Amino acid sequence: MSFFSRISGFLGEVRDEVKKVVFPSRSETLGSTVVVIVFVLILGVYLSLVDTLWFNLVGKAIR
Repeated sequence: MSFFSRISGFLGEVRDEVKKVVFPSRSETLGSTVVVIVFVLILGVYLSLVDTLWFNLVGKAIR
């Protein structure tokens, strides 16, 4: 096979695979986004509390 026929075959396969892609609906995207934002906020608060606790414990241990 020539170089150009292999490229053409590859691009045809790419086009066939892209046709199979199913994008989420607007409500699914919104729901997933809300879950991610809530999780990040909870994790941020948790890590902040743990960091503060360790900072205080190490500060007391050094003194």
